[in-house]
Amino acid sequence: MKIPSWPGKALILALFSVALADCGNKPAVNPKQVDAGALQTDARDPQVRAFYEARQWQPAWDKKAESALLSIIEQAPANGLKPELFLKQPLPTDASAREATLTRAALSYASALAHGYADPRKIGAIYTIPRPNPNVAQGLTKALEGHNLEQWFASLPPQTDEYRALSEAHLQYLKRAGQAQASPIPAGKALKPGHRDPRVPALVAALRASGYLPPTPPDQAQRPVPSRYTRALAAAVRLVQADYGMKPDGVIGPATLDVLNTGAAGRARQLAIAMERLRWLERDPPATRIDVNTAATMLDYWRGGQHIDRREVVTGEPDKPTPQIQAPFSQLVANPYWRIPDSIYKEELASKGSGYFAANDMVLENGRLVQLPGPKNSLGLVKFDVDDPQDIYLHDTPAKALFGLPERHRSHGCVRVQNALQFAAMVADQDGVLPQFQEALAGGDEKYVKLKTTIPVRLFYHTAFWDGSRIQFRPDVYGWDDNVAMALGLVRGAPRQSYRAQGEDIGP
Repeated sequence: MKIPSWPGKALILALFSVALADCGNKPAVNPKQVDAGALQTDARDPQVRAFYEARQWQPAWDKKAESALLSIIEQAPANGLKPELFLKQPLPTDASAREATLTRAALSYASALAHGYADPRKIGAIYTIPRPNPNVAQGLTKALEGHNLEQWFASLPPQTDEYRALSEAHLQYLKRAGQAQASPIPAGKALKPGHRDPRVPALVAALRASGYLPPTPPDQAQRPVPSRYTRALAAAVRLVQADYGMKPDGVIGPATLDVLNTGAAGRARQLAIAMERLRWLERDPPATRIDVNTAATMLDYWRGGQHIDRREVVTGEPDKPTPQIQAPFSQLVANPYWRIPDSIYKEELASKGSGYFAANDMVLENGRLVQLPGPKNSLGLVKFDVDDPQDIYLHDTPAKALFGLPERHRSHGCVRVQNALQFAAMVADQDGVLPQFQEALAGGDEKYVKLKTTIPVRLFYHTAFWDGSRIQFRPDVYGWDDNVAMALGLVRGAPRQSYRAQGEDIGP
């Protein structure tokens, strides 16, 4: 039915429309003031432009949604992120600029939670592990329409026990860092239980600041701290050492001193970096996979979504870091040859004589030095053949004693596996090829055993992690934490370049 015209009709209809709009949430700014042309000018970010193009350049933010977003971003420290990375106050008063600013902040924070704030491929080290790539613009549109911004943002980071544990620990260490009054413990001779040392009061303060000792009781606040390094203090130090994968002997040498001087602020930063690295990973990783944390020098084997095995490994030395990669593993090599990389030959073996080569079963084949299969072979008796352009692989080793060391960054870049024959038999058995592997191994010659299942191998570098019962930390032996911290705005400085270039020779 067509409504007839009369004098004042347009004004009455306009007032009626305003009255209807007032029944819902009031816009943060008057949508009539949001000029589409001005908004297009303010929305220079491609992601922001795509967001508004999909909604025909209509305003997105009412007062309730704006308030919710501000509250959500204010809680960014729970994810190890600084709110000012996404939104700076005060907000623009101009309607179109305010719209674009809110949307840019929402999309930026959502992207950071969904797949990380930094791009790991651009901060100095090789990185080929697949990352999540959700459509956050589409998700934001639905969240605004459904008035459930809080639930949507909460769903974006990893929904795992590890991530939640790191988040809780990060907030605790941030709080401790704000309350800490500890000074660095000076260097000096190794401090052993029972010794007296003027550094003990500083040690006590450091342990309390990091939560390894309870706070000072109020009635003892003015009492001087004794200078004896007691058994109780040594027990707290052993906990610190255990959390950092060190020998828990209670002796405070240079390495333990560095860890103690890291303090609550340093641990909070390490946890923030760890959460960022978890956000880089796919939310639904392959159900069957081998994960190696090269910082912790530990391997975890998953089969059908179940955690099957954990064992120690040896990974690259500080100046020969094992890169962060994902690559398929589809065959075992029984009694492998070691085809020695040219770089290792030139740097370490070229000066050796024929006696050394004979004693270590090394011969020239087609102009290249190789080590024959056998117990002296640097790859041991089995190689896990990973298909990767970096030529990284997992393998056995004759140097079994290395697995008894707390610090196991001792290889040229490849990954040596503890009890590798046992692990290979486990994988082969679960894949239905154990008889073939046992037959190949018994033959004594190099032989390939094809798996029925291709197993992804992920090599990542997490210096803080949850082991299923508690948070553990590891020293940043490769120096890669610094670049992540800089990208997150946690520290300042020039990015550090990776030691290893793409395609460089890597050995066991």
